[in-house]
Amino acid sequence: MSSDDIIVEKLFEQRDMNLNTLKNLDFELIMDPTEKEIEKIKELQNSTIEELKKIEQEIAFLTAKKS
Repeated sequence: MSSDDIIVEKLFEQRDMNLNTLKNLDFELIMDPTEKEIEKIKELQNSTIEELKKIEQEIAFLTAKKS
């Protein structure tokens, strides 16, 4: 297994954690949060989505480089 394979595997793990975070944040929105909590949840969702985009770009770059 090459170092790129290990990096891609770690990126997939990080992506999965971020997807799980988004799922949990969606659940928190169902739990009747206050306006301030909703604002914080939305901020966390946006930052998590941005992080996911970066991770997926890195995965695409590394897998394309491997091909």
